[in-house]
Amino acid sequence: MCLGIPGRVIEIVDGYHDQIALVDVSGAHRQVNVGILQDDPARPGDWVIIHMGFAVEKTDEAGAAAALDGLRLLGHGDLA
Repeated sequence: MCLGIPGRVIEIVDGYHDQIALVDVSGAHRQVNVGILQDDPARPGDWVIIHMGFAVEKTDEAGAAAALDGLRLLGHGDLA
């Protein structure tokens, strides 16, 4: 099992073939590779689950909240 961190896509960064997104993770903005999601590309406003700098799946707001709650239970709720 791996831990995934939820984040919300702010924008797709120009110049990287739509594979890099700026993502809000608990208030901190991070660049995340979204290239794995080619079949269902990430767009601004989408929630994604991030592992090791890659968006590994899309989720919804409820799924993101559940993931964050799980991380808080493990003592890792401050992700910024």
